Amino acid sequence: MPGIVLPTADRRLEQYVTASPREFPAATPPYSRTAYAAAHVVADPLTDNDPWLQPALDWDRTIAYRRYLWSLGLGVAEAMDTAQRGMGLDWPTSLELIRRSLDAARDIPGAVIACGAGTDHLVPGPDVTIDDVIRAYEMQCEAIEALGGRVIVMASRALAACANGPDDYRRVYGRILGGLHQPAIIHWLGEMFDPALAGYWGSDDIDRAMQTCLQVIEANSTKVDGIKVSLLDKDREIVMRRRLPRGVRMYSGDDFNYAELIVGDEQGHSDALLGIFDAIAPAAAAALGSLRRNDLSAFHDILRPTVPLSRHVFRAPTRFYKTGIVFMAWLNGHQDHFVMVGGQQSARSLLHLSELFRLADRAGLLCNPDLACGRMRHLLAVQGVV
Repeated sequence: MPGIVLPTADRRLEQYVTASPREFPAATPPYSRTAYAAAHVVADPLTDNDPWLQPALDWDRTIAYRRYLWSLGLGVAEAMDTAQRGMGLDWPTSLELIRRSLDAARDIPGAVIACGAGTDHLVPGPDVTIDDVIRAYEMQCEAIEALGGRVIVMASRALAACANGPDDYRRVYGRILGGLHQPAIIHWLGEMFDPALAGYWGSDDIDRAMQTCLQVIEANSTKVDGIKVSLLDKDREIVMRRRLPRGVRMYSGDDFNYAELIVGDEQGHSDALLGIFDAIAPAAAAALGSLRRNDLSAFHDILRPTVPLSRHVFRAPTRFYKTGIVFMAWLNGHQDHFVMVGGQQSARSLLHLSELFRLADRAGLLCNPDLACGRMRHLLAVQGVV
């Protein structure tokens, strides 16, 4: 197997030899869990733009990756934070991404897709009101539904900035959910993913915030398909899961503890809407296939090695996890470059990416070690490691 010299935390260089990629068992959907991968976008490095200010996407490669996820039986959560919403991807480009993805999904039998609606075209500020937030949400929701898409109601920085308490959240979400044609997924994104969302649902106390969120869901249960909770706190996810109204799904957004949450317990389980499923898609699909066959041993055997990788990708500052997701796609040949919207390829250190390489290899997720080693050598050389 090919080897590579990688830097270590104590400033040494060590020889690392890759293992054979894992051959994951074939999986045939439908699965016993609904599973979305929050998909990344592929930047276009040949556009003459200002990368920090103007997003430019390679549309062919971006849509090809969604086709790849659908081919594995995974759903696509489109234009979410994994696609760099709020960190380089603006609303006009997001809407075009949604349109193209919905068009592509129509060509694939059984393809599942839901699309993120937020208020990211509305700049938070002292003059922004709750009515402004409602209008911003309604504009994006209407645009998505006009294209035939199902909505994921994303957390709003503008709402977090202008809300005076839980009543404002009840008002906004009641209005938005009430106007939708199809049940939506609500996304509760913790401040570790976006510091601007601190105090969401009107409280810095997570348990009080959860109570408000549950009240919103209970009051609008016929308009809520489920809630994605991204707090990286498995115990609170389980508590909330057990309190959801009948028929409302818990979509785990816990990229630290997803395996055990998806399996569940005697009182229920979580479905999945995960950014890490973008990076570990073959393993995720194989594990879900094993779960459908009730082969828990195989399920855990497949996913267990992916957990250290995921915890590394999502380590603090968690909001920079997208860099690791795109890095994995580059190593595995899904795109020809390691360039990101907003220049976010620079958001993680060379040491971080070197450890990510090791962990991906140990999980059997470098599908072509020769290619991965060659690309890693190029990255190392650019940063002075030869």
